[in-house]
Amino acid sequence: MTLTPARDAGPSEGLLPRFQEGGSPQHLLVTLLGDYWLTREEHLPSGALVRLMGEFGVSEVGARSALSRLQRRGLLEHSKRGRHTHYGLTRAAAREILIGARRIIAFGSDGAWDGSWTVFAFSLPESRRDTRHAMRSQLRWLGFGLLYDGVWVSPRASAEAAMQLAKELDVRTATAFVGKGVAGDSHSRAPVAAWNLDELRAIYDEFLADCERLLAAIHSGAMAPAEALVARTSLMDTYRRFPSLDPELPLELMPRSWPRPLARDRFHEAFDLLAPLAEVRVRQIIAQFDSTISAYAQCYTTATLIGDGKRVSDK
Repeated sequence: MTLTPARDAGPSEGLLPRFQEGGSPQHLLVTLLGDYWLTREEHLPSGALVRLMGEFGVSEVGARSALSRLQRRGLLEHSKRGRHTHYGLTRAAAREILIGARRIIAFGSDGAWDGSWTVFAFSLPESRRDTRHAMRSQLRWLGFGLLYDGVWVSPRASAEAAMQLAKELDVRTATAFVGKGVAGDSHSRAPVAAWNLDELRAIYDEFLADCERLLAAIHSGAMAPAEALVARTSLMDTYRRFPSLDPELPLELMPRSWPRPLARDRFHEAFDLLAPLAEVRVRQIIAQFDSTISAYAQCYTTATLIGDGKRVSDK
């Protein structure tokens, strides 16, 4: 595995674009604006945004198409300065980006568990296949695993969240409850069997190997700002898969030396170390089009997103 943007993964925000096979310029642009321009009211020149996406191999045609589509979807607002168009995030989009980013950064904190399991069940006819697919995807994002056909379990997610999801998708044949302990004989499946832990460990091990190589490159001092920008965004896009892959099962239920805590530590370390260089590159690109606002570009550390730190440029 290389540190490239993950596909078909990430937060399930209603406004934000999802990853698509082959890459998504729309999601890339939202990620970049959220990381470096989230709280700014000034609009950025379209040329700067096109150039910024070009750092990731997105063509000018693809970048301008992403700008237009995001504006039509209500994620971007625009303004005119002479013949030039400028863009910025809408407040609704900025709010959803912040919520999603905070969840990703906080993932893996491994809080205390009271021994309770949430059980959720629903059924839908074949004629509503698309709704069933959406329901399953959203349940996985909430932290549920499929124990039996139509029966989902989670030690973390709430019954209220599952029922709210059912309401939003108009799934009326659904029920949820919370209980402790596991009843049944030796042939019964334990709730933890709803997840393929061997497969999940292999994904973590791959991620950790990539992080070690990335950290070695950072500490060597040979990484340029342009490389840091691409590496930081790609690192986030890879790590953001884990909240939908790993339900944060309590460590007491996991095999020994479960890699989630180490993966979280390595991600935080690399993400923050890449921040100053990546920010430099973003400012360089914006300055080519508007030097009066380029210094406003500021990226966030993991501590800032969790809510107990400062932005890189505030240090």
